[in-house]
Amino acid sequence: MIDFHCHLDLYPDPFSVRDECAKRGLYLVSVTTTPSAWKKTVGLALNSPRVRTALGLHPQLAGEREFELPLFDQTLKATRYVGEVGLDGGREYKPTWDAQLRVFEHVLRSSSDAGGRVISIHSRRASGAVLDSLTAFPSAGIPVLHWFSGSLRDLDRAVRIGCWFSIGCAMLAGEKGRSLVKRMPRELVLTESDGPFAKVNGKSIMPWSVEDAVSQLSLIWNVSATSTQKLIAENFRRLCASSLALETGD
Repeated sequence: MIDFHCHLDLYPDPFSVRDECAKRGLYLVSVTTTPSAWKKTVGLALNSPRVRTALGLHPQLAGEREFELPLFDQTLKATRYVGEVGLDGGREYKPTWDAQLRVFEHVLRSSSDAGGRVISIHSRRASGAVLDSLTAFPSAGIPVLHWFSGSLRDLDRAVRIGCWFSIGCAMLAGEKGRSLVKRMPRELVLTESDGPFAKVNGKSIMPWSVEDAVSQLSLIWNVSATSTQKLIAENFRRLCASSLALETGD
């Protein structure tokens, strides 16, 4: 199983969550919300070969944490994964929009200068602007749009510029999310939890909930859960191979 977007460090007991993931054989991309959270979060991955830690600066924190960009640049060489980064167009975050753009474009520029990274991207109510920035920095790496909720037009545009998508139970709970997934190329889809932020029935989602996401995807795609699981695993292997290619320049 693959959880491509999880805030492992923000669970009440992240070590027990990590250990349970290991027992279940689950691969996890542990995203961070600030560069200063990196050091502690990467410690959760020690002796955990199935956990990859991503370096991030969340758009909802850009206004107050823009000063951490030098730390982002210093840390970037330590990982092939960047996230959570992006833009948030929600009304409550409009006052920080300019800071969000500066931060996101800095992240993309730094990732490009570093040879490219796999980037987990937040695009709530900002998909068009996110795609504009990705188009401006085509060498930033491989963008993976987390919980994409934009228009069908933006979805088609995202596919054209090489975006992937990570899908979780919370996204699949609504008709819009399911309709978007139906249009996404299956070979570009990964599963995620977005736990502990994402919730279903008022309860925080755990990383192993991706098994439920696989079941729901199998219904949407009208294939078996086993076939869906194999496809997601193969997608993840291809993405990992691509991330290594970015690092080596092959």
